[in-house]
Formats: sequence, structure tokens, C-alpha cells
Amino acid sequence: MKTSPQVAVITGASSGIGAALARRLARGGTHVGLSARRIDLLDALAAEIRAGGGTAEAVAADAEDISGTIAAVHALAARLGPVDLMIANAGLGRKNPASAFDAAELATTLRVNLVGAAAAIQAVLPSMLARRRGQVVGISSLAAYRGLPGSSAYCASKAGLTALLESLRAELRPAGIVVTAVHPGFVRTAMIEGPGRHPFAMDVDRAAAIIERAIRSGRPHVAFPRPTAALATLGRWLPAGVSDRLTRILLGEG
Repeated sequence: MKTSPQVAVITGASSGIGAALARRLARGGTHVGLSARRIDLLDALAAEIRAGGGTAEAVAADAEDISGTIAAVHALAARLGPVDLMIANAGLGRKNPASAFDAAELATTLRVNLVGAAAAIQAVLPSMLARRRGQVVGISSLAAYRGLPGSSAYCASKAGLTALLESLRAELRPAGIVVTAVHPGFVRTAMIEGPGRHPFAMDVDRAAAIIERAIRSGRPHVAFPRPTAALATLGRWLPAGVSDRLTRILLGEG
């Protein structure tokens, strides 16, 4: 099923993949609603899009705040019209090593990466179901495929998001709503700044182009870059000891 969304809302749109997707969609004629915590960056992006002839509106919201996220999406829909495409992109990726394991840190990550995405989806589903059309896109991660050392909170949140999207896809397909799960590997954004190896890291604009193609073709899922996706898939089937060793080597941790 191919889709041509007229109104898209993107959470976490102030930078990285969210901002790159907003620019690409706007160039294609989609009216974009932008949401994130940093209203100064959102306003600057909206102004950039308008200067290029596009249509954009911005409303600040913290992905940790369920009611605030829902209200922001509703405010954007009031300005732009019913949402055809929801891209739940807001996320954080702090390290959470076993040596300093912190359940509160895990809870924060889950609230942003999983519950925040669920709030954004909740905000648009009633309208999509009433119209029997629309598309929900969740920016998950190849980290959803298996646990990675030092990233237990992030991996758990993304595995949960993938399961959420898969469950919704099976239920919403008969209602005419497309659900797309996006599984990037390392993308050159602020999230991977700092020490550590990031094998096969991809430029953010190239990543956004891959995601846009998946959205417009209505794919149920997309994973990239190919080498990382192949290794992540292989890791699910290898014996645990072998898989863990390979992962540590690739990430430069042993």
C-alpha cells in the first residue's frame, strides 16, 4: 500500500533524524508539525522550511509528559489538519552500564522512548480509525534486536517499541492504517557523540532518505545500514557466548 501523507507530525523534530525527515517531507509537499522540548530549535526549523516554500508548525512538548505530548499533537492537528502520518521519533540513548545499573535511569529511558511514542500514537489513532487511513511510524533501533553491553535501558526501550509497533500493525492493517517500524544502526547525530566505536555509522541525511522511501512505499519495517542489520540479525541466532563476544569486539569493548 502506497501512501501520500498530506499532514505529518514528528516528535523529537528539533535535531537529528527528526529534523532531517521534516526537511525532506516538507520538500515533497507534506505539511509538517514539529514537536520537541527545545522550542528555539523547532521555531528555527519551521522558519527554514517556510523560507523554502513549505508549511510547518511547531509546538513544544516533553516526550516524558504523556498529557503534554497528546496536547501538542492535537494543537498541531488543529493548525494543519488531521494527521495522516505520525512519526514517533523522540528518544534518548544514555549509557546504563551494569557497574552503575540504575533502575530510575531505565525508567526515564522507557518513559521517553516507549511511553512517549505511545502517547504520540494515542493522539492520532482515533482520527485515523475514524477516517480508516493513516500511517504510524516508530523510530526504533537495531538495538531492539538484542541486548548490547552498557545499553540495557536503551535496548529494553527499543525492544518494547518494536513489539508495540508489531502488535499495532497486526491490529490496524484491516482498518486501513499502515504501521512502519524503523530500525537504524548508528547514525551520525548527537546521540553517538563521544568515545566508543560506531561501526558502519551513516550520515543523517542518508538515513532520512531511507526512512522516507520506506514511509512512502508503506513498508512494515526497514533496517539499515545493511552490514549492521545483517550482523544484528545473525546475533539473534548465534550461541549466546559467541554473539556476546562478537558484539563486544565490534563495539571496541573486548
